[in-house]
Amino acid sequence: MEWGGEYSLDSSNLDCLLNILPGEMEFQQIISDLDEKIKKNSSSIEQCLKDLQSEVNEICTDEILQSTTDCLQWLNNCSFSSLRPSSAHHGELMEFLRTLQSLLKNEQNQEEMILHFLLDLSSQCGVSFPCTPSETSFELTSSLHAVEDDSTVDEKSLWDDVRLHLRRFLVNRLQSQEETNTNALQQQTEFKTQCIQQLLFLYPESEVLTKYQNMQNKFVSDLLQNCILSSCGETNFDKVVHGYQSSLPTLCTMIKEDLYILSGAIDPSSSLKFINETYLDTITEEMTVLLERLCELQFKENALHIVKANKISKKHRGTVHAVASEEYQKKGRNFCLTLYQLKCLSQLIKLFLSMEEKIEELTGEILLVPSFTEKKKNVQGVLKKASGELLIGETRANETSVLPEQLLQVEEPVFLNFGWRNAFKDLSSSMAHCITIAIEDFSTKILQQEQKEQFSAAGYAMSLVNNQQMREPCGAVQQEEQPKRIAKFCSDIMEELDTLLPLALACRDDSLQEIRANFVEACSKVATAVLARLGEKSKDVPSKAPLQNFYATLSTAIYVFQHFTMYSDLMGETSKKPLFLVPIQQYQEFINDLQFQVTDYCVGVCATSILQDAESHHWDDNKAFYEGERCSFSVQMWHYFCCALHHDLWTILPPKTAQEILTDVLEQSLDILSSRYCQACPSHKRTPQIRLDIAAILMSTEDMLWSVCSSVQEFLNPHEDRDLKIYKIHSHCNSLLSVLAILTSPLKNLYETFLNNSDEHLPQDFSKVFYHPLDWLFCIPSSCSSLLKTPSAREMTAQGQLKLLLSQPYCNLNLLLETLLHHDCLLVKILLKSSRNGVFNRDEKGSLLEQINNKQATMIETIFTVLSYCTLSPKSLGIAFETYMEKERLWNFLYNMTVSSCGEPEPEVIRCLKLTLINSVKGIVKQIISLMHSWEATESYGTYQHKQIVPESLLKTVPKEWNYTPREMKRKESGKCFTRLAAQAVSIVISKLPTVIACLPPPIKYFFFLAERKMSRNFAELKKAGLLVWNLIVIICRIFEDGNTAELLTGATLDRWSKEKLSLVCVCLESIMGKQKSGPKEVTQKVIQSIEQQRPNWIESHLLKARKLSTGCTSVTAESATLGEGGIALEFTEQKINMMVLDICHKPGGSEYLRQIYHIIRLNEEYLQEQLSCENSSEDGVTSSRCLPLTLKGREEQPVFNPFHVYRQSSAKMFNQSTITEWNWDWSNLLPSYLGQNQMTFRVLLAHRWEMKEGADLEDEEKVMVEHLKNVYLTQSTPISEDKEE
Repeated sequence: MEWGGEYSLDSSNLDCLLNILPGEMEFQQIISDLDEKIKKNSSSIEQCLKDLQSEVNEICTDEILQSTTDCLQWLNNCSFSSLRPSSAHHGELMEFLRTLQSLLKNEQNQEEMILHFLLDLSSQCGVSFPCTPSETSFELTSSLHAVEDDSTVDEKSLWDDVRLHLRRFLVNRLQSQEETNTNALQQQTEFKTQCIQQLLFLYPESEVLTKYQNMQNKFVSDLLQNCILSSCGETNFDKVVHGYQSSLPTLCTMIKEDLYILSGAIDPSSSLKFINETYLDTITEEMTVLLERLCELQFKENALHIVKANKISKKHRGTVHAVASEEYQKKGRNFCLTLYQLKCLSQLIKLFLSMEEKIEELTGEILLVPSFTEKKKNVQGVLKKASGELLIGETRANETSVLPEQLLQVEEPVFLNFGWRNAFKDLSSSMAHCITIAIEDFSTKILQQEQKEQFSAAGYAMSLVNNQQMREPCGAVQQEEQPKRIAKFCSDIMEELDTLLPLALACRDDSLQEIRANFVEACSKVATAVLARLGEKSKDVPSKAPLQNFYATLSTAIYVFQHFTMYSDLMGETSKKPLFLVPIQQYQEFINDLQFQVTDYCVGVCATSILQDAESHHWDDNKAFYEGERCSFSVQMWHYFCCALHHDLWTILPPKTAQEILTDVLEQSLDILSSRYCQACPSHKRTPQIRLDIAAILMSTEDMLWSVCSSVQEFLNPHEDRDLKIYKIHSHCNSLLSVLAILTSPLKNLYETFLNNSDEHLPQDFSKVFYHPLDWLFCIPSSCSSLLKTPSAREMTAQGQLKLLLSQPYCNLNLLLETLLHHDCLLVKILLKSSRNGVFNRDEKGSLLEQINNKQATMIETIFTVLSYCTLSPKSLGIAFETYMEKERLWNFLYNMTVSSCGEPEPEVIRCLKLTLINSVKGIVKQIISLMHSWEATESYGTYQHKQIVPESLLKTVPKEWNYTPREMKRKESGKCFTRLAAQAVSIVISKLPTVIACLPPPIKYFFFLAERKMSRNFAELKKAGLLVWNLIVIICRIFEDGNTAELLTGATLDRWSKEKLSLVCVCLESIMGKQKSGPKEVTQKVIQSIEQQRPNWIESHLLKARKLSTGCTSVTAESATLGEGGIALEFTEQKINMMVLDICHKPGGSEYLRQIYHIIRLNEEYLQEQLSCENSSEDGVTSSRCLPLTLKGREEQPVFNPFHVYRQSSAKMFNQSTITEWNWDWSNLLPSYLGQNQMTFRVLLAHRWEMKEGADLEDEEKVMVEHLKNVYLTQSTPISEDKEE
C-alpha cells in the first residue's frame, strides 16, 4: 500500500498545557483541538477497519463479515493456522533461500540489506516467515498467500541457517553497542529497539527475550562484581558501598533503556517480568553473596565451617548461601557490628531505597502502571503492583505449543518484585542488636563531651552551629520553620541518627521489623536524654548562663521536634501505629513552655529592670531632665534591648517563632509603657520630656513594626480577630499618642479643639468618630511619609514594600513577588536599568543545547523567567521590560529571530523569548520529523542510512506467487505524492499553531502584543497573523533549516533527504506568511493549492484563530484592571500572589530564581532605596551607572550585635533631641482625631496636665481656659477627682 496518510493518526500538542492555567478562550481552543483530533483518529480507524473488512471478505469467501464490529471480533478470534493456504512452488522457495544463504556467506555487509528486504517482503506481500523456535518444523505462510510447505529438512535447515546468520549479526550489534556506550540515550534506545524488533521477526518472543536477558544478565553481574574487585585490598563494607554507589546509577539507566526498548516490542507484563528476572533478581543474588562473604571475613574466628565453605567452587554458591544463612541464624546476636559498619550498611540500604523509588517512577512513566500509593496492600516484595489489569503470558515451557495471540488470555497479575531486603535478613538480628548499642554509645559520648566542654569553658554559653542548609531528610520543613542555629551537641547526635535512619526505613516486612523497633526505642531514649539536657540549660538562665542560651535551647528543641516528627512520618507509611508519640508530645510541651518563659522573661526584664528609672521618671521635679537634651534612660535602654532581642531572635530561632516572640515582647512592653505614661503627672519642666519619650517610643515601635508584620495587609489593615497582637500594638501606640496630644499639647490648641470657644461638650456617641489603627504612624514626623500612603489608601510606597521585605527574618517569597510587581514593577525596572552594561555579558557562541541546559542564569534571565511564570499578572513582564527594551533598542530583534547561536551574540531578553518559543514548538517539530521518517521508511529501506540496492540475482528468485514489486519501481511511482507529504506537514504546523499559542504563558503573549504595537507601523505584513504567530513560524523554519538544532531538540538523526524535504516545507510556510522575497515556486504553489482545494480558507481561518488567541490576554488584563478597590480587592490580590508563588515554585528553578533576586536586592539595599526615593521625588529619577553585584561572595559569617552601631543609628534618628524638639507638631490636625476618645480617658489625661494642678503659674488668659476646662470635664463627677488624687 502506498504511503499517503489514509490512516494517519494525529495528536494534540499539549507539551506546555500543565505549565499554565489556561483562560476560558485558551481552554476552549485546547478542548476543541482535542475533540477534532479524536474525531479524525476515529474516522481513520473506522476507514481502516472497513478496508480490512472488504479485503477479508474478498479473500475468505467462506466467512463474510457484515460490519466493523464483526471485523474486530474476527481479528480477536482469528487463528492464522486456519487460513486457507495457497501453494508456492517448492523449487522456487528453495532457490530463494539458497540465494539468501549464498549472499550472507559469500558477500560482506549484506545482513542489513537482507533484513530490510525480508521485512519489506513480509509487509508488502503478506508473507509470514517462520518465527518458530530453533528446533521446530518449518512452515512458511502468509495471511493472504499461503506457501506450500513440503516440510522438508532442506527448507528448514536453509531458513534456520539464514536467520541464524542474521541473529549473530544482530546480537553482535547489540553487544558492541553495549560495550561502546558512547551514544546518546535516546539514539541508543532507538537502535536497540530496532534490533530487538528484527530479532522478533526471526524468532519467537520467548527465545529472543531469553537471549537478550542472558546478555543483560551477564552485563549486570559483571558490572556489580567488577565494581567491587576494581578496588585494592580485601573486600569490606566501605568498599562495597563505594562500588554500589558507582554501579547502581548505571543499572537505573539500563533499566530505563530496557523499559523503553521492551515497551515498543512486547506487552507490559512481559516487560515487567523481564526487569524482575534480569535486573532485580540478579542484584538481589549478587548482594546476598557479597554480604555472605563480608560476614565470613568478619566472623571467621567464630565460624570455621563457613571459612571452609568459602573455599568451595562458585558452582556450589547456592549451598554456601544456605549453610551460611543457617549458621547466622544460630549465632543470632553474637554478630557484632561497629558503628562504622552500621553506617556503611545504612548507606547501602539508602542506595537501594533510592533505586527502588527510581524504578517505581520509571515503570509508572513508561509503562503507565498505577501509582504505588494507591494500594499498598497489593505490594509484593517492596515494589508496587505493576498493574491489576495487566496479564502475564504463560510459562516458557508452554510457549512453543501456544500461538502468540493465545498468550493474552492469561490470569495471573504481574508484580515488580525487588527482593533486595532478603539479602539483609541474615544480618537483621545483628543489626537490630547492635543499632541499640551504637545509638546509646555515641549519644552518651556526645553528651559527656558537651558537659566536659561546659565545665572547662569560662562561661556557660552554648556552642552553636549554623543550620542554614538542612540535610536531605529535613527538606520538607518550610523555611519559615527551620531553626537557624542549634546546639552543636544536638546537631552531632541528630546527624548520626540521620545516617542510621535508612536501616529503619528499610523495614517493610516481618524479617526486619526488629531493627525498626530497636531504632525507635533507642531514639526515644536519646530524645529523653537530650530533652533533659536542654531543660538543664534553660534553668541556668539567667543565673549562670546568658540570655542567648534561652533562644538556643528553644531553637534546638524545635530542631529535634521536627526531626522526630519527620522520622514518624517516614516510618509511619509502613507502620500501623504512630511512632515517637511520647517524645513528640514531650517536646511540644517543652517548646510551648519555653517559648512562654522566653517571652515572660523578656517582658519581666523590661518591667522590673529597664523601665524602672526613678531619675528619669521623677515627673514632679521642677527641674528639666538633663536640660531637655535627651529622653529618659529607660526608653533608650528599652530600644537597645529590643534591637538586641531582634538580632538574637533573627539569627538563632526559626523565623516564624522569632516573629511571634518579638511581637509578644513588643506588645506587652508597649502595654506597660502605655499604662505608665497614662499615669504620669509631669511638672511644667518635665512636660517636654514626656513628649520626647513618647516620640522616641513611637519611632522605635515603627522601626520594629516592619519586622513583626509578615505581610502588607498585616501592616496596613490589621484586624482584631485575625492579627490581634499587631492590632494591640497599634492600640497601645495610639494610646501613647493620645497621652502626648492631651498631656503635652499647647493649652490654647487643646482648648480650641475640645471646647471650640463654646459650651459644647465631647460627643457622647464615640463610635461615630472615624478611627484607624495606623493613625499614630502618620501623626509623628518620621520616615513613614516616604514609606506609607494615607491610612485611607491602605497602600505602601515602593520604598515601604522594600523595607518590609528586607525586615523579615527570612526570604518571604510572597512578599518578594509582591514587591517585584508593586507600583508597575518599579523595583524591577531599577534593577534592569542598573544592569544595562550586562546586556551581552554571556558568551553567545555556545550551542542551543548549552543554552537550554545552562543552570547559571544571569539576573536578566532570572527576572524574565520569574515574571513569565506570573500567569495571573500577564502585563507585568511587558511593563517591566518595556523601558529596558526601548533604551536598548531591542524591539527590532523580535522581527527576525534566529535559532542557531553560533554567530553574533544576542541580548539576553531575546534569547529567553527565543528559548520559550522553541520549547513551545518542540512537539510540532517532533511530529513533522516523525512524519518525514515515516515517509522515508516507505520510500527507502528503513531509517538507516545504508544505500545498498537489492541484487538482481535475489530479486529473480522471489516466488512469483508473492507478487513482489521492487522498491525502486514503487519509489518512482510514488514520487508524485510528495505534494501530499508537504501538504500534510504544512497542515500539521498551521493546525497546531492555535493550540501552541493557547498553551503559551499569558505574559509571553502580552509581551509580543506590546511589541507588535511598537512596530506594527513599520511592518505591514505582520497584520496578517500577528508578531507572535510570525515568530513561531520563523522559529519552526529556522529549526528545520538548522539540522543540528532539530537533532538536539528531538534526538532524531536527519539525513540529506529529510533535510531537503524539510527545507521545502519551510519555503511553503514562508510563502504562506508572505516572507518569501521572490515569487513562490511551482512546488510551493501546488502544496498550498492542494490544501485550499480540500479545505477552502482553512489556512486563513487558523491564522486568524491563532492571532485572536495571541491577543486574547489583553482583554482579560483589561477586565482585571477594573476591579474595585478596597479591602476585598487587596485580599484577592494577596490570594493571587500566593497562587503565583506556588505556581512559580512548582516550575523548574522557580524558587531558586526568586531567592537569587532576593539576594541581589539585599546586597544592594541602600542603592535601591536611594533610587526609589529619586523615582518618587522626580519622574525622571537619577540614572546610575553602578553595576550591581549579581552573585553572593560565598557564605558570610554570622553577624555580631554591635550596640555602638545601634547607638549611632538611634542617635541620628530617634534620640536626636534637637531634631525632635524642632518638630513642628500639627496640633490642629492631631487633636481633632481624639474627639472620639473615651470621656473617662480624656478626663484622666486632662487632669494630669500641669496647668490643672493647684498653684500652677499661669497667665490670666490661661487661667480662664483652665477654669473653663475644669468646669466642663473635671468637676462633673467625684470619681474624676478621686482618680486625680490617686
